[in-house]
Amino acid sequence: MKHLVLLATAAILSTQLVGSYAACGGPPVTEARPVSDVVHGETIVDEYRWLEALEKDSKEVAEWTTVQNDRTQNILNGLPCHSLLEQQLAPLMSIGSVGMPVREGGFAFWTEREGGQNQPILYFAADPAVAATSGSVLTGPMRSARVELLNVNALDGKGLTSLDWWKASPNGKLLAFGTSKSGSEMSVLQIMDIATRQWLSDEIVGKVDFGGWAPSNDAFLYSRLANPADPYSREIRWHVIGRSARHDPLLYRQTEPSKVPGGGLSRDGRWLLINQSRGWQASDLFVADLALWQRGGMVDGALKLITIADGLEGNFRPAAVVGDTMYMLTSFESPKGSLLAVDLTAPARESWKSIIPMRDDAVLDSVEYAGGLLVASYSKDVVSLVERFSIDGKSLGAISLPGVGSATVGCDETRTDGFVNYTSFNEPRSIYTIDFRTGAMSLWARPEVPVDPSSVTVTQVFVASKDGTKVPMFIVHKKGLALTANTPTILYGYGGFNVSLEPYFSATNFPWYDAGGVYAIANLRGGGEYGEEWHQAGMLGSKQNVFDDFYACAEWLIAQKYTDPAHLAIQGGSNGGLLTGVAVTQRPELFCAAITAVPLLDMIRFHQFLMAKFWVPEYGSSDDATQFSWLRMYSPYHNITAGVKYPAVLFTAGENDSRVHPLHARKMAARMQARAANDDAVDPILLWVDRDAGHGQGKPLANRIAEQADIWSFLMWQTGICKE
Repeated sequence: MKHLVLLATAAILSTQLVGSYAACGGPPVTEARPVSDVVHGETIVDEYRWLEALEKDSKEVAEWTTVQNDRTQNILNGLPCHSLLEQQLAPLMSIGSVGMPVREGGFAFWTEREGGQNQPILYFAADPAVAATSGSVLTGPMRSARVELLNVNALDGKGLTSLDWWKASPNGKLLAFGTSKSGSEMSVLQIMDIATRQWLSDEIVGKVDFGGWAPSNDAFLYSRLANPADPYSREIRWHVIGRSARHDPLLYRQTEPSKVPGGGLSRDGRWLLINQSRGWQASDLFVADLALWQRGGMVDGALKLITIADGLEGNFRPAAVVGDTMYMLTSFESPKGSLLAVDLTAPARESWKSIIPMRDDAVLDSVEYAGGLLVASYSKDVVSLVERFSIDGKSLGAISLPGVGSATVGCDETRTDGFVNYTSFNEPRSIYTIDFRTGAMSLWARPEVPVDPSSVTVTQVFVASKDGTKVPMFIVHKKGLALTANTPTILYGYGGFNVSLEPYFSATNFPWYDAGGVYAIANLRGGGEYGEEWHQAGMLGSKQNVFDDFYACAEWLIAQKYTDPAHLAIQGGSNGGLLTGVAVTQRPELFCAAITAVPLLDMIRFHQFLMAKFWVPEYGSSDDATQFSWLRMYSPYHNITAGVKYPAVLFTAGENDSRVHPLHARKMAARMQARAANDDAVDPILLWVDRDAGHGQGKPLANRIAEQADIWSFLMWQTGICKE
């Protein structure tokens, strides 16, 4: 069925350490250097631990990676559909994008990326011009009103510098922004004078996150890593414009790897808000009166903190602070979310007031304050709902959205008008202006796309998992497609960290639809689609539920005659890369191919690298005997069986990834190449490590096009679309 003959030639290596192609043109043979560990009484042998080094620290790992990359490119570039896909994808990935505007100081600020630009450009315009504009920003009258403010493309001809975040001061005169290179996400904070476009001398390094401007416009709150090499050294500091960051006072410091602080300011600048996450299912919340601090209100030299929630089972997030009242979004005793009002001058729990109680049929995702109104965003069966409330919790009615899709709202605390960002599988991401008092909406920006979004049809089904739990799944394909039992199909999933896979538009999927393919998105447990209970049902010792949900969706597609195992491929990245890595090792007979992108795969040692201790509350740790037993059961790297025919796999990683170490993809590819009974000309195990990328953010356009051409060529080849 997969009869394509590959014409890739073998690379000749200058060293025997890295391996060589077999005479028949098989995968590289990677030298095994066994290291044994005894973990809770079990001996774990790791033949490829030497591949845990980064290229900058190991010449032999760099040479090994070059062999793998060259082989992968030889194979994928040799596919007859590859060059055609590059041609098809280039205009699709050159579609412009528009960010949601943010208002400050009588101006609106937003980002746009046009055509062949590698990175978005930050623009601004006088606010009345923004309010009066309707239509496509990319082609409409807004172009004559906008003014270019910051173009990172001009800073880096290779397109490897990205604008990570930005925030204008309340008077619209200064801009704080963060940039990083090669997907590292190690943001450097800098300040620009908006009128002159001059960068000030202020510069702060260490993966900086912005916390908020002081109303005086001359100071701000930020957090950073005290030691950029230590991902568990986050601290919150206060900076005054023009003063060396060495003198910035410390307000709060991270004390444990599993507790990650972040800081924010109330709009009036009085209240400091410190949200300290404890994984994705719980957080602590503290506040401090900055006016008191600035008058010297310290306790033993430290900022005096007021505890709102500490050690409770639930998340606590400030939605807005109005005067001394904090509106707090929480999952505490309300796993699908509720909104409480807390008087910060008397914040005892018994005084908290319920404003928006939990709904049984929908998850409360966020609440924004808009000039005396509360705007609540819900998710019901993975579809967005937006409803308005008075400040005492009285419903003022739902907002009619353009369709069945995903929406986020952008509000200014001082105004009752704002923006709605909306997308669906058959509508490009569009920005609407909205009057929150009436709910009236009008289109402000929608990029022009060279495809017909209405040419696809979307169906949502609910699939019974192994234990009977109903799992939502979206199915997208071209209208009028004659479905058969062997239709090429991709099943995508994530299932973790309270992340929901909501409807979204992807122009790069259209070559797949046009070729007669089906694309399915499974909303697995572990995500946030049905609140915290849904999340916790797919984490720690319940992680197997995520995988069982995924298999149930695959089996449903097969049983309903959409496809069969010879034409069903799977795709996922990051935690979704773990998902597909587990799937090919637990159920290899169910799939023909897998994309396993920037994955976690060695779950025994994952927590020892980069920032992975942050994820111990989600997965557990092999340091604990009970948790080791969970991880050992599904860890993909440790469950490869010699002599088994596995699906074809394309592993991808980023050499500069600050989240998931590329060791996972390297080691997994090496061990699977050594043990699998695959035919290298038919269902190979491939690895691609992008040396100019991190976890996926900030890639220049040419790199994104090449990456997508590789992925779609591989999937079309393995599902039978791409033939000689």
